[in-house]
Amino acid sequence: MIKQSPPLFTPPLTPTPSTVYWLPSTTKKRRIVNKAMTESQIVVKNLCKTYRVPEREAGVGAALKSLVHRVYRDVEAVRDVSFEIAHGEFVGFIGPNGAGKTTTLKVLSGLLHPTSGEVRVLGFTPWARQHDYLRRISMVLGNKSQMLWDIPPLDSFNVLGDIYHVPPAEFKRTLDELVALLDMEELLTKPVRNFSLGERMKCELVAGLLHRPDVLFLDEPTLGLDVSMQARLRRFFAEYNRRSGVTVILTSHYMADVTALCPRVILIHHGQLLYDGALHGLAEKLAPFKLIRLALRNGHTTEEILRCAQNDGGSAELIEQDNAHFTLRVPRAETPAIAARLLNTLPVLDFAVEDPPIEAVIDQIYQEGKVEV
Repeated sequence: MIKQSPPLFTPPLTPTPSTVYWLPSTTKKRRIVNKAMTESQIVVKNLCKTYRVPEREAGVGAALKSLVHRVYRDVEAVRDVSFEIAHGEFVGFIGPNGAGKTTTLKVLSGLLHPTSGEVRVLGFTPWARQHDYLRRISMVLGNKSQMLWDIPPLDSFNVLGDIYHVPPAEFKRTLDELVALLDMEELLTKPVRNFSLGERMKCELVAGLLHRPDVLFLDEPTLGLDVSMQARLRRFFAEYNRRSGVTVILTSHYMADVTALCPRVILIHHGQLLYDGALHGLAEKLAPFKLIRLALRNGHTTEEILRCAQNDGGSAELIEQDNAHFTLRVPRAETPAIAARLLNTLPVLDFAVEDPPIEAVIDQIYQEGKVEV
């Protein structure tokens, strides 16, 4: 006996071989076994993408000359990139402007053909643009809109439901849950042109998730939003990923997005993959030190603090001082011993041990263009 379609956000966390699911945006049921849930949903091998860009000098003469003899330059946007992403992962795809992030996402979503390499998403070749594939992915761009400005978003949602052939009952259930999660019921009947940037982004997310994709590409979804709206969208992404099990690739220049949502990061620079692993592992690899911040009663000099920290051969460096507040940089391996000496020797009013800011670590990579293995 076939089970009824489960609610949008409540699939079993550990499916059994006999579990039957509704596939997103289809009317067919398909049996999915445990193995399918653990295999990589995105496989990229030796991906390369080169653009052929025309070039010419400024001026009318150069413009006329380019009509008969055009000069081109090859630009390698992506060079030999390989990675795999498993079902349900939330992965940060980071890098400076022009690193190749959006190009890679466009290849994964089928908008661009690669120059060479192999890409499989959900078992499909993306640029073949098969309907079964397009129904199972979604891409939300922070700087692009699919909403029509002169009509309410509800009209656009209805059109998208018809395009993706979402059954009416499923469409209503999905829309109701997304609207509740994003707290946007009052927006459904207003023209989009009257919305703020944050309100428009809520509508874009609903439009991208109405057909319940298995893979979601988020390209700068919090671009230009205020701090409060960014935090609300982060909570939504985390909850949606937890409940639905969707696989997410996020690109963002806001490291707060990445640290809040992505246990794993893929770092790309000049089209090349520099790092693929845990975010905290990146900080440990590039910054093998911690910061000790302490506040003392007045009367203690910098020399006394450093003498205490460097006792027994310890290594410490004072990097900041503001009256009786001090910040020391110490090796990770020596942090417990140095912290204990400071607490036992000095009249400490406040004390904290911190990792260096992830923004500083990422900036170091961007400046150097490499990650030491």
